[in-house]
Amino acid sequence: MKYVNLGNSGLKVSQLCLGCMSFGSSKWMPWVLNEEESMIILKKAWDLGINFFDTANVYSNGESERILGNFIKKFNISREEIVVATKVCAPLKPNTFGLSRKHIMHAVEDSLQRLGLDYIDLYIIHRWDENTPIEETMETLHDLVKSGKVRYIGASTMFAWQFAKAQHYAEKKGLTKFISMQNLHNLIYREEEREMNPLCVDQHVSLTPWGPLSNGMLARAHEFVNAEQAIDSKRATSDYFQNIFKENLTEGDKETLRRVSEIAKKRNVPPAQIALAWLLSKPGVACPIVGATKAVNIELNVQALEIQLTDEEKKSLEEAYSAKAIQGMFKLT
Repeated sequence: MKYVNLGNSGLKVSQLCLGCMSFGSSKWMPWVLNEEESMIILKKAWDLGINFFDTANVYSNGESERILGNFIKKFNISREEIVVATKVCAPLKPNTFGLSRKHIMHAVEDSLQRLGLDYIDLYIIHRWDENTPIEETMETLHDLVKSGKVRYIGASTMFAWQFAKAQHYAEKKGLTKFISMQNLHNLIYREEEREMNPLCVDQHVSLTPWGPLSNGMLARAHEFVNAEQAIDSKRATSDYFQNIFKENLTEGDKETLRRVSEIAKKRNVPPAQIALAWLLSKPGVACPIVGATKAVNIELNVQALEIQLTDEEKKSLEEAYSAKAIQGMFKLT
């Protein structure tokens, strides 16, 4: 495993982060694993050198956080060695969401209790809250860092101007700044390369992309070349974002998927490894957030770290892309 600094900080994280959205309760989503199944994948990731784990208070309504905390206890994981990220903003219950001081202060205490931890390494705002002044949010996050309940802060899925506004206010007031941006970025969704990614590279903010395999589409690239050939699975039929990605699949995307499959076949590796290797080659990308419901997929994803694509392969993978509508956003109401 390779380790990198996260943003302009001394925090060392593995070049792959295990996303914990798949761990919790099938009552939340039918493809989510229970605690016993989740433990197998968490342990495999840890044994392979992954030290960075990303969850959120909204995943299985908090059950994902609880399972991650139980994993740390069960296997006596050193708190100094593991990096735990969780998020705040998305709805759990009516009137208990957003980025107000009131909600953040409640949410962090709830997350700490479910995780069974004294502090969170990376506390991430899950989306932009247009109903709360960013000044209030940044002041509150800074207070959490100063209190010791949070070590670093990150952000996810917003427009570049919004992120710039938040960082500017923090710098102007001498507050804690974000060290990471978790945005949607993969071979068939590259809109972040226009504004957000260059901003983060310039400001020394690490990119930790979510959906690096387009929620499984790039891992099964050969199936999605012709959408009607794609094999239905629990996640394929119930995952909101995968359905959105499929609905927005263009002819250029299908050509990209063909090329992912062709290069993977020539190299005798799974398509997912080609997609991850490409993403890891992009400026500013520190560690994609990869999810898994099978332990073998963790092993395969880690192997992608050893793949170095040629300039010709990268050009082939990129040249069929065309602009598309913004995806991954949602408004708080």
